[in-house]
Amino acid sequence: MTSGNTLLRAVCPECSSELDDRSLMLRRMVVRALVKAGRGHLGPAMSLIEILRVFYDDILRIRPDDPSWADRDRLILSKGHGCLALYALLADKGFFPPSVLDTFCAFDSILGGHPEYGSIPGVEASTGALGHGLSIGLGLALAARLKRKSWRVFVVMGDGELNEGSVWEAAMAASKHRVDSLTAVIDYNKMQSYGPTSVVLDMEPLADKWRSFGFAVREVDGHNVSALREALSGAPFESGRPSALICHTVKGKGVPMAENNADWHHKNKLKDNELTAIRAALGDF
Repeated sequence: MTSGNTLLRAVCPECSSELDDRSLMLRRMVVRALVKAGRGHLGPAMSLIEILRVFYDDILRIRPDDPSWADRDRLILSKGHGCLALYALLADKGFFPPSVLDTFCAFDSILGGHPEYGSIPGVEASTGALGHGLSIGLGLALAARLKRKSWRVFVVMGDGELNEGSVWEAAMAASKHRVDSLTAVIDYNKMQSYGPTSVVLDMEPLADKWRSFGFAVREVDGHNVSALREALSGAPFESGRPSALICHTVKGKGVPMAENNADWHHKNKLKDNELTAIRAALGDF
């Protein structure tokens, strides 16, 4: 079987980023929440960490002490099953105490298996029914135009999610209305819930698809923090056109046994040997 790193370099030769201390710390936050709950989507969260880290560290205009600030930028995690990565960043930034992560998926917790708008500070849309995020984001971007506001909207999607026709309906509408405040960000880890995206429903040529729908397109190593920062700082990529940033990532990045392994899309009750391997890769959590 092709390894995750080999597969990634086949489509993105420069994608070989090592994880720094902050990326490792955020991954430990994800694993701690998953272990406390006894379940969770580890693979989809790990491919998202650097993307969300750059958004919350460097890009978004937000106020954690005032999550409903009217002029904030909006980020929608459309691939809602990757929510553990989002929860780690929201806790890290002070939207809620990090201790709340320990309640993930508990009956009385605000943190469910998918993000819920109105319950979790900093969450802009209830997602997990895949394919809806870009439509919601387009509505928010058009609302900003009508209100003469300058907020930007970023929608983070999974590559498997692009199988949904509603994504492309929203893309057509965004292009028609020349909504350049909207950026689609694709977590292109090339794996979906039960196998490679290329086998389930091949999305290539992905960049050309987005261009054909009227988007200005860039591609980046989705684990390279500086490259992500540079790319996202340049949005919109062209005036008068929505943007699409294709982030080449590894599903399960940082946990060798989980990398590019569909068996780790969702995990229940990690075994002792699996926990030992995760600690060896990420440090104690």
